[in-house]
Amino acid sequence: MEAILHHVEGVVEEFDQQIEGSQDVEERKNLRFKRKGPKQIRKQLREFVERKHKYDRAGVIFGDRNSYSKTDEAATFMRMKDDYMNNGQLKPGYNVQIATENQYTLAYDIYPNPTDTRTLLPFLETIESRYFDLPEYIVADAGYGSEQNYQEIIEQKQRTPLITYSTYRKEQTKKHQNNPYRADQWTYHQKEDCFICPNQQRVTFQYESKKKDRTGFQRTFRVYKCENCHLCPFRTECTTAKEGNHRRIYRNVKWESQKSKIQDWLSNEKTGHIYRKRKIEVEPVFGNLKANLRFTRFSVRGKAKVRNELGIALMAVNLRKFTAATTQLPLFTLKRSKMKEWDEQKNVHPTLFYDLRPVLSRPLSFSTAFLVQALFRVNRAFPFDSFPVPPPFSGE
Repeated sequence: MEAILHHVEGVVEEFDQQIEGSQDVEERKNLRFKRKGPKQIRKQLREFVERKHKYDRAGVIFGDRNSYSKTDEAATFMRMKDDYMNNGQLKPGYNVQIATENQYTLAYDIYPNPTDTRTLLPFLETIESRYFDLPEYIVADAGYGSEQNYQEIIEQKQRTPLITYSTYRKEQTKKHQNNPYRADQWTYHQKEDCFICPNQQRVTFQYESKKKDRTGFQRTFRVYKCENCHLCPFRTECTTAKEGNHRRIYRNVKWESQKSKIQDWLSNEKTGHIYRKRKIEVEPVFGNLKANLRFTRFSVRGKAKVRNELGIALMAVNLRKFTAATTQLPLFTLKRSKMKEWDEQKNVHPTLFYDLRPVLSRPLSFSTAFLVQALFRVNRAFPFDSFPVPPPFSGE
């Protein structure tokens, strides 16, 4: 397109030179008439080239995403849980990932893609490179369960993933287990490599199919086909295939093996207990951050600045929890006389509580002058190196 534009510009320049060099009015008029067409084409080509450059720049910003914000190019439009219009509106945001233990945030990072499935492996790499070694058990909810994640954690990282998959709860119900039209409930003959459907027809193996997802991960399916679905009394309940076609089954052997392992680990008493602690482990951190500190949106733009702001917010949550756990007397029920007595005794925990109470009970956007004043006051009585150090985390 740029080569064509360069050629058309040369044609227009040639007409311009002829018009300037001619003294005949009629000839100049004819030349301007001939120049009109190339000039229109040149205008369109310039718009096309400019638009192409704009698309190329946007493509570089997009990367593997489907959108980006013009005010913060690192942010991606996502569907938020807070949908006040009830119309599924999209807002620019980041996918926040945290690793916790005993409701303390040990590691965190932000990602521009909205799906949790594609953020687990990059987050584990971030934890290993910037924070600590991975624990023996990696616990997450069903949004992180996928064949690629299971394979990477089990085979490459040598860890145990206590992560459910999207249909785990559904497969535990009696309705699913008693459904005779589910292929996983059919009788399988390993020697003949076929299933027997409810109509006692053989569903035999046909070929293998390989599919790649957006990330390039390849999955292998074994395709089975029913020998005869004509005049089957269970056809409408068993398959949605068109008349004349037979039911096909796509079976991922590796995925089924991984699901079986996950079911065994989650039904085990020890690992099942570890997984059940997830709800009271991670969710309170987000709830405390959003409800108590009212931190529901970022006030800066750019991935680096957003990561720093999130780190300060999570540090505030950790400090609140640590201070509440180490203080000996209840907060917000103290008289001024008791506070004065603490000041005279130079007790570090009540002093820290007394000074930080106006800050930690307000949104993070509240003035930081209170925090600075509190730190100066505490440091006059106690050096910072005399503060109690929390016990080390076990990393599980």
